[in-house]
Amino acid sequence: MMNADPHVSQRFDDELHAVHELVHRMAGVVEEQMRNALTALLHQDEALANEIIGRDSIVNDYELRIEEECISILVRRQPAAGDLRLVMTLIKSIADLERIGDKAVKIASMALSMQRSSTSVNSRFLRDIKTMGDYALDMFRRAMDALANGDAEAAIEVAKGDEELNQEYRAAMRRLITYMMEDPRTITPAIDALFVAKALERVGDHARNLCEYVIYLVKGVNVRHIPLEEVSHQLQD
Repeated sequence: MMNADPHVSQRFDDELHAVHELVHRMAGVVEEQMRNALTALLHQDEALANEIIGRDSIVNDYELRIEEECISILVRRQPAAGDLRLVMTLIKSIADLERIGDKAVKIASMALSMQRSSTSVNSRFLRDIKTMGDYALDMFRRAMDALANGDAEAAIEVAKGDEELNQEYRAAMRRLITYMMEDPRTITPAIDALFVAKALERVGDHARNLCEYVIYLVKGVNVRHIPLEEVSHQLQD
C-alpha cells in the first residue's frame, strides 16, 4: 500500500482477512452440499436431495457478497503486488466454488430423477460414483487447504491428482456403455449415472483451477496453460 499510515494498513489487512475467511466459509458450504448430494444419491434420500437444491441460493449469495467486497477493495484500496494477486485469486476462486455448488445441485437433481424413474437403480451403475466422489472431495478439500496456507507445492501435488480422477471417469464411462450395449433396458439409469460421473470429473477440474490460482498467488506465475510436469521446473528456475 502506498499509504504508510499503520492504521490504514491494518484496516486493509483486516479487510483482506475478512474476505479470505468468507471464501473459506463458502467453500465449507459447497463441500457440505457436495457431500450431501452424494449421500442423497447413494442412499436414495429424496428429502436430502430437495434440501440441497433449496440451499443453492446460499452458495450464490456468498459469491455475490464476496465479489462485491473484492470490487470494493480494488476501488478503495488500489492494492498492488501480492495484495492485488490475493484479491484476484479470491475473485477467481469463488467462481469455481459456485460451479462446484452447481454440480452438487445437478447430482441432487439426478438423485431425484433416479428415485422417480420407473426403472429401479441397479447398484452396479453407481459402483464408481462413491470412489469418484471421495476422490473429488479430497482434491477440493486439499486445494482449499493449499489456498488457506499459501502452499504452492501442495497445490501442485493436488493438481496432479486430476488426471487420476479423469482415468476413473473414463473407466466408469466404459463400464456404463458396456451395460447399455448388453441390455437396452439399462440405458436410462446408465445415462443418469454417466451424468453424475461427469459432474464429479468436473469437480476435479475446478479443484485443479483452485490449485492454479494458489500457484499464481504465491509465485506470481500463471500456469493455466503449462503442463503440470513443467510447472515445478519452471517455479524452481
